[in-house]
Amino acid sequence: MSADHAPAIDAPPAAISALSRQAIVDERRAVYGYALFEQPRDRANDSTVVLDALSDSGSNAVAGEKVVFIHCALENLDVLHLDLLDPAKVVLEVDAPEGSSEEDIERGRAALVKIRTAGFRLAFGPSVLEPAFASWRPMAAFIKLEMSRIPPDQAERVVKAARAAGKAEVVAEQVDTVEQYEMMKRFGVKLFQGQWFSQPSTVIDKTVQASQATIIQLINLVRREADLDEIEEVIKRDPTLSYKLLRMINSCGFGLSVEITSFRHAVMILGLNRLFRWATLLMTISRPGGAAPAAGTTAVVRGRLMELLAAELMPQEDCDNAFVVGVFSLLDTMLGMPLDQALGSVTLPEPVLDALLRNEGQLAPFLALTKACETGDDVAFAKACDELQLSNHQVNWAHLQALMWADQLDR
Repeated sequence: MSADHAPAIDAPPAAISALSRQAIVDERRAVYGYALFEQPRDRANDSTVVLDALSDSGSNAVAGEKVVFIHCALENLDVLHLDLLDPAKVVLEVDAPEGSSEEDIERGRAALVKIRTAGFRLAFGPSVLEPAFASWRPMAAFIKLEMSRIPPDQAERVVKAARAAGKAEVVAEQVDTVEQYEMMKRFGVKLFQGQWFSQPSTVIDKTVQASQATIIQLINLVRREADLDEIEEVIKRDPTLSYKLLRMINSCGFGLSVEITSFRHAVMILGLNRLFRWATLLMTISRPGGAAPAAGTTAVVRGRLMELLAAELMPQEDCDNAFVVGVFSLLDTMLGMPLDQALGSVTLPEPVLDALLRNEGQLAPFLALTKACETGDDVAFAKACDELQLSNHQVNWAHLQALMWADQLDR
């Protein structure tokens, strides 16, 4: 199967059942892994959807080197085709059923032992802290705590109880604000799941950092196809820019038969038009100030996902624009300023600005679909899929490819 095109599927988009994700970030706010789930959400079938998507993608590397959490119903563990998954990269998330009898708990423990013997790590919710599930706790690699169910004045006590249960790592789930992140970090939690890191900062920075200003100038020069000598003069101001740009192109570029060794060499091989998209990626790895590294990784996933989905329907130039829309959709978060102000300093094609600032134009539905893959917004997801006439196979394939591509870039 080609890495650039989804499998041809004629299935109608009416019964969409596709992958969504939430990032799990570490205490440095870098992406540790992803929780994958079905959309529309049906936790009982999450594992089935993921396995079907993996079958379509032809790979057991769900998200490259990143760890992936997949929810599995306890009663389905015996029928899952776990041979499709890499135990080193996959955590199976199992609920401890409330109201279970002693016999049910023991049968569940026996099924979990088989999973652990196969090399998979297990994650449980807070129910595993109940006395009845004491026999499950030694098997826990992770215990997930839902912030929506923990009053702030009880959070420290709950974290201590989870950490005292064994060697399991605590994951704070449904973290929606920086304040929740800071509180749980203060209590010793090191993994966090939620959308908080991608939200624009409430503290507005009216100035662009020097390194980012240089990148913006580089993007503008490449965009207007300036003289090479002029572009190289800008690159010389920050010697790391050329290195970073070449590393990205060579690590996950176009399957080139030769290694790109200089910016001038890159222009000769690729042309300035194609380099524009690569120059935008520099913004995702330049993170002075308060922007989380995970925001840059998410921007890369958005860009690649939009590009792959657009490739099903549009010519190459529009696909490049789709990529830029995805990457720059988090520019406000990365620069710490309102999006219209952030975009005001960059020379961008009109279709890109239409999608980002006005939610209009042919690229807007792709952006809506890409965001819905993160937020779990079923209505927005279904609307965008219907408008674009994309099947669940195409969306799932592109989503997994984007996660793997971003991970390759992030190494």
